[in-house]
Amino acid sequence: MLVKAFGSAVFGIDASTITIEVDVTTGIKFQLVGLPDSAVKESQQRIESALRLNNFKWPRQKIIINMAPADVRKEGSAYDLPLAAGVLAASEQINPDILSKYVLMGELSLDGTLQPIKGALPIAINARKEGFEGFILPKHNVREAAVVDRLKVYGAENIKEVIDFLNGESTLEQTIIDTRAEFYNQVSNNALDFADVKGQENVKRALEIAAAGGHNIILVGPPGAGKTMLAKRIPGILPPFTLKEALETTKIHSVSGNMDKETSLMTQRPFRAPHHTISDVALVGGGNYPQPGEISLAHNGVLFWTNFRSLKELCLK
Repeated sequence: MLVKAFGSAVFGIDASTITIEVDVTTGIKFQLVGLPDSAVKESQQRIESALRLNNFKWPRQKIIINMAPADVRKEGSAYDLPLAAGVLAASEQINPDILSKYVLMGELSLDGTLQPIKGALPIAINARKEGFEGFILPKHNVREAAVVDRLKVYGAENIKEVIDFLNGESTLEQTIIDTRAEFYNQVSNNALDFADVKGQENVKRALEIAAAGGHNIILVGPPGAGKTMLAKRIPGILPPFTLKEALETTKIHSVSGNMDKETSLMTQRPFRAPHHTISDVALVGGGNYPQPGEISLAHNGVLFWTNFRSLKELCLK
């Protein structure tokens, strides 16, 4: 039986839908095609263990899975949940009709527990754009995805909850967040206040002018002079986030996996302070699996970088 489940792949800070086609037929072979990377190929062992420990069966038949579009590389372990749902539907253990309404994403532990994923917000945005009814994902990421309105977002702790929901045997609690209300309630809550700084009047005046004009700043002084302490308070004197800026910044941090369980939307301008020994890739982004660097993570906020070597060269000039 051939069925289709739906996941999503994140490229940069945008997502695109991945169609997972599963065919279970006579035979004993397992094939996974569609340019999967090693983490995706290893999903069979995780899925088989998760199903067995939750009283479901891995079909002892020929299983062919295609992840379309087949010319786009699929990376990461977050495809475990849609792959498992597709196999169960193709082997007639769950109702295949409801799968077309939802995007599913989540990494499976061997006992079926769902682990956090990266990029929940851009995936949710794309799911609404593509006309899906809902998005099922790990509970850890549910508030982040629920920022998107007109999309039903369900968080699950383990695969059994998802399967029971798809079979209509139980319900998952829909997470609903009033994005605008939460944003405006939190946008003015700064943990570090510029008014806490005593003295340093000339430096504070210089920082205020630089912040007002969006200029770069170079701070020179011995350890303990207050450079980092002052820099950490610069976001507090910048204009508050607009909702558009907050969504844009949240997408970047969502893709990098920096969002915690209780955060739905970033309401404070980011402050990033990488170590001066940071690599070029970690600073500007990229790598074998491209991820945002510190420069991108500081978008709409402050990048505070102490580079002793560059400072020494600058002083010598």
